[in-house]
This record gives sequence, C-alpha cells and structure tokens, in this order.
Amino acid sequence: MEERRYRSASGAPIALRRRQHSASCRELAVRCPRLQLHSLSASTSAAWLAAYGLFVLTENSMVLSAAIFITLIGLIIYLHFVKIDQESLLVIGSLGIQVTSSYASGKESTTFIEMNQVKDVVINEAIHMQKVIYYLCILLQDPGDPQGVSEVVPLFQSSKPRLDCLIEVYKSCQEILEQRKTAPQSS
Repeated sequence: MEERRYRSASGAPIALRRRQHSASCRELAVRCPRLQLHSLSASTSAAWLAAYGLFVLTENSMVLSAAIFITLIGLIIYLHFVKIDQESLLVIGSLGIQVTSSYASGKESTTFIEMNQVKDVVINEAIHMQKVIYYLCILLQDPGDPQGVSEVVPLFQSSKPRLDCLIEVYKSCQEILEQRKTAPQSS
C-alpha cells in the first residue's frame, strides 16, 4: 500500500492511499482530516455560552436544557450524515467500480456501477466562487445511444482533491479501463 500527501481545493491536508490488489483491481482512498477536538469544543462552548446568556436574561432553565439537547442532536447529525472521513474508489476491471464514503460516525455509504455502464472516467472542471476547481467523474453510457452519456457521477465530492491528486487517480482508472478495452480484442 502506498500513501501520498496532497491538499484539497480549500488547502486542507488529505492523503491518497493506493492499493493494487491485482493487475485489474485497484483501490484508491482519499482520507480527509479527522474532526478536530478544539474546533468542536469551541463551537459547543460558544453555543452553551449564548444559551447561558439567554438563561441569565430570562431566568428560564429550559433554555439551558434546550441548548444542550440541540447541541448534542446537531453533533450526532453532523457526525452521521455530514462529516466524511474517507472516500474510496475500488476499480475492478471485470466487474465495475465501487464508490464508498465513510462517515465520522462509522456509517458507510456504497454505490456500485457495473463496468458495462462505464463509458469513461474523466477530470472535469467547474467554476466555484470565482475559482476553477477540478473534479473526477464517471461518465455512464447511454443504453439507447452507445456514443452518448446518460449520467455523470462525480467522485470525491467531500474531500475535493486538487488536480495533482486527481491525475494520480485518473491514471490508475485509465490503466484498468484500457485493459478492459484491449482484452476482448486479444482473445
């Protein structure tokens, strides 16, 4: 297993782990920075200080109880549905592409795309907040039109790696896709 350090589009450090299981099977995982305790405690403290200020003004203890309850529920929702620790891409030349997102709470979300649906994997660009950002996406083949694209599936939406990291992932995917294209011709 090989690990390289990169930066995200926002400048945060990320790590790309590359594991080659066989010539036609590779796993590429982008790890985001873990949730920082100081940022979590700062936001929790700010919410609870504001609630204490309201408690002093209103002398109603329900304000403090509500602040604690809302903060805890908000944290659970954030960890379970928003904060993604790792996004991985498993490319198996004979089967397909599996995209997995691992959340901070331990929950995983997995999508599988059959290889006969994959037209290509490309790096695309977009303009976001007066900045050009790059993203990797899978182009799905239109069943009615072999030359057409039915859907674009963006990858690594949470980690948003910069172009140098995306090129590394792109090259790995293209090597496997090229093997798939040349395999039927050689047999």
